[in-house]
Amino acid sequence: MTRKLFIPGPIDVRDDVLQKMATPMIGHRSKDASVLQESISKKLQKLFYTESEILLSTSSGSGLMEGAIRSCTSKKAAVFSCGAFGDRWYKMAVTNNVKADLYKVDMGKAIDPEMVDRVLATGEYDLITIQHNETSTGITNPVEEIAEVVRKYDNIVFCVDAVSSAGGVKIEVDKLGIDILITSTQKALGLPPGMSICTFSEKAIRRAGTVEFRGTYLDLLDIYKYLKKKNYQYPSTPSISHMYALDYQLDNILNEGLDNRFERHQAMAETVRAWAIKHFKIFTDQNHLSNTLTVIENNQNINVSQLNSKLMEKGMQIANGYGDLKEKTFRISHMGDYQIEDIQNLLNTIDEILGF
Repeated sequence: MTRKLFIPGPIDVRDDVLQKMATPMIGHRSKDASVLQESISKKLQKLFYTESEILLSTSSGSGLMEGAIRSCTSKKAAVFSCGAFGDRWYKMAVTNNVKADLYKVDMGKAIDPEMVDRVLATGEYDLITIQHNETSTGITNPVEEIAEVVRKYDNIVFCVDAVSSAGGVKIEVDKLGIDILITSTQKALGLPPGMSICTFSEKAIRRAGTVEFRGTYLDLLDIYKYLKKKNYQYPSTPSISHMYALDYQLDNILNEGLDNRFERHQAMAETVRAWAIKHFKIFTDQNHLSNTLTVIENNQNINVSQLNSKLMEKGMQIANGYGDLKEKTFRISHMGDYQIEDIQNLLNTIDEILGF
């Protein structure tokens, strides 16, 4: 049975997009490969509102998160965390021998721009990491306000995890001064997992040039230099199948119209929120709700795993809470190519199962 995945990724992929994964191979050192990658880059620059170069990595989003903090921290990184994936970025720093400090807020809360200002005012740091969208708690951090703070500090490389939001939420990279925006294919972009994407600004390029030990496979500067020297090719073999599908899906995204796509994600989010408020409670600070997934507090003490089992029998799946939030919360994603009708059908099915 084909199952509709209302989980925070991987999500459903359209059949026509999947078919593009079956495009016959080309050599990754061929002119055709360069043309394909340049096409992808130009389209992603439109999606991210940036003139920065685009880098691809045959890895999950975590690969480029690790690459960013290792490649571009010269002095010390300030890692701001509002959930599990912020904590992961700190672990990446520590295990790569990158000096870093972790600044956390309570689960379900957003990063406070004033907190960022206090930390950066110490002068100890030359890179910060922020989640635009924290997948474990459904928070969208106030990146616009945080960007205003970061602008005060010329030496800061600004890294943003948009793994579960880019493609579903408007992120104006250049306007916000983001140096490295990271996402991956299996969430709001509506592609299979296996490839991640980042922007790479001139400031990030200059900083990486001062860092001695950047690793090899995830050395962002090496990837950038090779791409420039070899005319849109990569130092290691990329997933050409993903590239074909990504190029095609970006056409779908641009043809839908970016504003239309972002408005559709907001409408789906509002539908889920209204349902959650009616029957449960939203876990997340309601001033900072995500438009790509909603984390719902299980204040009715339902058996989330059992609900999911019954949903799976009907060809649907949601996600339990992440980590310590398992059974205390559950998560419904509303991203990618889903329509309002898909979301409403899911919610109606849950109502039927739970007897609402």
